[in-house]
Amino acid sequence: MPAEQQLAIQYVEAYTSHDFKTLKKFYTRESIFFDKTAGVEYKGERQIIAFLTRAYEGVLEYRLNIEHMFNNGAIIVIIGSYSLRGPGDQYGKPDKIIDIAVPGVTTLKFDMKTQRLIEHMDLMDYQTMADQLESQ
Repeated sequence: MPAEQQLAIQYVEAYTSHDFKTLKKFYTRESIFFDKTAGVEYKGERQIIAFLTRAYEGVLEYRLNIEHMFNNGAIIVIIGSYSLRGPGDQYGKPDKIIDIAVPGVTTLKFDMKTQRLIEHMDLMDYQTMADQLESQ
């Protein structure tokens, strides 16, 4: 596996396991986290970590099932689905535990000299997520 993909796997493992200590090592003041589908962007370690802290609140399980991964230099493309199990409060389902799997594409761009993240961009299928939430 190319070094770029190995670095992407390390980042994704820290990202999905809520390992903020390791994530801080990946981010700089210039790092960008961009959910293009939702139209939200966070810049810099502080903003990104603050967003992830809110997003992960109460999450019991979160993982990325990678179906395909490839890279062009320091740009890594991951195709798969994010599986989440947690409180339904954030999704309009109070007092319920929800299970969803959101298909999407994550693109990561690294500075390979410093092994820091330049950009994390998600394109997610939120319609599939909405359909899953409706049935729960």
